Parts: sequence; C-alpha cells; structure tokens
Amino acid sequence: MTFLHIVVLALVQGITEFLPISSSGHLVLVPLLTEWPDQGMSMDVAVHMGTLLAVLIYFWRDVWHMLRGTGRLLKKKRDPGAALTGRVIVGTIPVVIVGYLMSRYMDMDALRTLEVIGWTTLVYGILLWVADRMSMTVKRVEHMGNVDALIIGLMQCLALVPGTSRSGITMTAARMLGYERSEAARFSMLLSMPTIAAAGALITKDLIEAGNIRLTEQAAIAAGLSFVSALVAIWLMMGWLKHSGFMPFVIYRIILGCFLLALAYGGPAFWPF
Repeated sequence: MTFLHIVVLALVQGITEFLPISSSGHLVLVPLLTEWPDQGMSMDVAVHMGTLLAVLIYFWRDVWHMLRGTGRLLKKKRDPGAALTGRVIVGTIPVVIVGYLMSRYMDMDALRTLEVIGWTTLVYGILLWVADRMSMTVKRVEHMGNVDALIIGLMQCLALVPGTSRSGITMTAARMLGYERSEAARFSMLLSMPTIAAAGALITKDLIEAGNIRLTEQAAIAAGLSFVSALVAIWLMMGWLKHSGFMPFVIYRIILGCFLLALAYGGPAFWPF
C-alpha cells in the first residue's frame, strides 16, 4: 500500500465511524475514486483499534464509572456505573445474535452494493431528520432503563446492512425515545465499544487462522491516524450537538445517498471519470 492509500483509508474510517453518515457509504467510494486494491484484514484491525481507542479516551469518565461500578456490583453493592454497564450489555446482545445468524446463513458480501448502500444512506438519513424534528428532548442516559437500551440495541441490528450507519441508527432510536441529542450520541458511542472490539477480535481471529498476525509499520500508521481523526470527529460532533441538531448530517446523507444511487443506476454514463 502507498502512504497516500494508508492516509485516506485511516482518515475516512476515523472520521465516518462515529458520525451518523455511514462509514461504509464512504469506504465504497475509495476504490471507485482511486482504483486502489482492498486494504486487507490487518489494516481493518488497525483502523478499528484506532477508533476504539479514540472513544475510550473521549468517554474515559464513563468508562471508569462503568468499570468501578461493575467492580462494586461484584461485591453486591449497587452503583450507577454498573447500571450503565448493564444498559450497554443489553443494547449489545441483539446485534451479537443477529450478526452471528446473518454471517452464518447469509452472504453478507451480497449487501455491499452501490444500490443497497445508496438507499440505506438516503432512507436512514431522512429517518434521522424525522426523529430529530418530531421527538422530545428530555431524557439523559442516566434515565435509561433496560427497555430503552433493548430498543436501541434492536435498531442497531439494522446497521448490519451497509450504508445504514451504526451511529446514525442508534442516535435515531435514542432521539425517538426522547433522549437529548448529545445524550443520544453519548450512548451511541458507549454502545460502539463492545461492537468495535468484537469486530476487531473476529478479524484478528481470521488473521491468526490464516497465519498472518504481523503488525506492520503501515498498520501502526493507520491505527494512529484513525485514532486522531476519530477523536477530533467525536469532539466536534459532541460540541455541535450540545447546541444544534442533526440537520447538517441529514443533508450530507441525502446528497451522498443520491450520488451513490446515481452511480448505481446511471453507470459509466454518469461517472465523470
């Protein structure tokens, strides 16, 4: 891989992983625009670990409270941190089950088409706008119960279809349930931690079975760049959502979705290159 390929891959993954704009919708454009080859599983592990580290650092207080609370719970002492850990676990269970079943009984690559990604990017972008405009803004993560966590977790399963955006659909679900914008994003980020960790673990398992677990210099650079770009993206988004809504992300998704659909249905006649 060239250095430019590494930089583009890491920045695209880092920036789009947590913004509600669909990372897969952007990653599918990289080979179209550049004709670069697939980056390989080792690079996938690197960029995933970079983004995971970013969310762990940004939400270190929540992570610390969750770990401390879980420790207190083991000593049979109730703690808000343990309750938050429980909500994250409840929200993660559905995607683990559905993801396993889909990977076992479905051809997941069949979903990675321009048509599918274009439609999901567009439709779920509009759904985010509807949820943001029509829902109340009264709840915080501390108010969340198991039912709300389960609903958000069930909605997260939709993100197994490329283009949906894991962060986008979980923020949409949280807004529908009446959570403040920044709180919807906060729980979405916390919910991403076990999901990203599990994805990274599965890719690492495949690498080990293939006898290729070497951490190269390229992978280290990709991890570092994805970490920095993801951290900046989270910081900017959380600051924005404290005072404003999701409209910029909605507009961007509509434009991107229409562009991908034009590519899918217009073919070479539309593509300007």
